[in-house]
Amino acid sequence: MGTISNGSSTKPFENPHAPGLDWRKSSRTDLDPILKDCVIVAEAPDAEDHPHPSIADGTRMVALSDDKDETGPVLFYSRAEFTKFLDGALAGEFDHLRATDEEMKSAEAEAAIVAV
Repeated sequence: MGTISNGSSTKPFENPHAPGLDWRKSSRTDLDPILKDCVIVAEAPDAEDHPHPSIADGTRMVALSDDKDETGPVLFYSRAEFTKFLDGALAGEFDHLRATDEEMKSAEAEAAIVAV
């Protein structure tokens, strides 16, 4: 059985497309109750017989999914690909995709209703 953690709490969590992984979501989200509101990432097993020719056996991988659907798809990226994405995010390349203050207030209000 896998887990999901936000850095301060950990709960059981399993996606059948990536069984046994220990998922991590932002510390800015809550786990009690588990609110389905975040992108989640996990250290994945090293690549073996990956269908893309540029991913050699033994390549260290990262899994990415959405916690709103525990049976939803899981995307796998090499650590190098994931690092390039994080570097771009840290450099502000995706800031135009951030939610507005109004969107964040709306999402927080919806989460509070779900938690009741």
